[in-house]
Amino acid sequence: MRSLSSIYRGLLIGGLLFSSLVTAQSEQSLSSRAMDPSLTQAQRMQAIAALYPQQMQDGRIPRRRVCVWDLLGKRGPIYAAAQDQQAKLLDLGVQVEMDAYTNEGVLAEDLKAGQCDAALMTGLRARSFNRFTGTLDAIGAVPSPQHMNLLMKVLSHPSSAANMEENDFVVMGFAPMGSAYIFVNDRQISTLAKAAGKRIAVMDYDPVQAEMILGLGANPVPTSTVSAGSKFNNNSVDVLPAPLVAYNILELYRGMGEKGGIVDYPFSQLTLQLIGRRDKFPTEVAQLVREDFYRHFHEIEAQVEQQTGDIPQSVWIAITDQEKSEYQVLMQEARVALRDRGYYDGKMLTLQRKVRCKIEPANAECSAGIE
Repeated sequence: MRSLSSIYRGLLIGGLLFSSLVTAQSEQSLSSRAMDPSLTQAQRMQAIAALYPQQMQDGRIPRRRVCVWDLLGKRGPIYAAAQDQQAKLLDLGVQVEMDAYTNEGVLAEDLKAGQCDAALMTGLRARSFNRFTGTLDAIGAVPSPQHMNLLMKVLSHPSSAANMEENDFVVMGFAPMGSAYIFVNDRQISTLAKAAGKRIAVMDYDPVQAEMILGLGANPVPTSTVSAGSKFNNNSVDVLPAPLVAYNILELYRGMGEKGGIVDYPFSQLTLQLIGRRDKFPTEVAQLVREDFYRHFHEIEAQVEQQTGDIPQSVWIAITDQEKSEYQVLMQEARVALRDRGYYDGKMLTLQRKVRCKIEPANAECSAGIE
């Protein structure tokens, strides 16, 4: 016969297990409500407050420091757009103080060190925090803003939330930064084959870019986001891949002179990405922020177009359909090679192919399934 003490002990253990089960079920229910886009923002924020009471102050996320990369610092267009987003974050229950960085490398290191709770940076730099979203800017993977809009719609859905988290960081939002083109100081450099022997700017933190350029028979010149424009304008490089908005902001027309131009074929759609620390921004909060970023996709796109300004028709370098096809083949081969090396994320490349085929189902790649 069992003793009373053993019975009491059994009841106590059973009670604790039941309590833990109820608590786990309650947390799962609150998380599901917080991640449910069909509920109102107030309902979702209420669920977040109940789910993370220890992280809240008066029902809000305590003040967080968000670091923003902008070549022009607090005077620049990215910082100005981030200030607009600051008010929207407050509506989501996130109090933010912002600081501007002109050096993207320093910003990334400060985020890793915990000096920033979140940081807004280019998608190229974001690859070191999340390889999935860091593949958004893969060469040739997103042909147009229309493709990017559809892709970001998919990525902003709660079903994609798991891919937004990697190690200690979470991707809290992504914004279009416009199309990237090839700027050259000589119009004869209109194709990759004609770039052999030329000096091409590559990011100094990304050795893989340098390897790709060497594979083309060209000479990579390590540069930073701060110095890229000046190196092109000072004739230290012959070729500069850059977003179209850089034409006026970085005065790249100076480096192009009378002989140069812009190859009329976008090789990438660039992004800005907000990377947060997971210990500062719970999964459910990050989801709300991502959805808010996507709701303002067209607004951000319009701001980029405004910042791009007028570009003279005379600077464009037309290329033939055959040359465009060659570009597409070379870029796909590069994506596959970089995927196999672990540089690009295979899941993202497959998703991008599905987006391309959703918009252009007749493309040959839609039946080949290489990516």
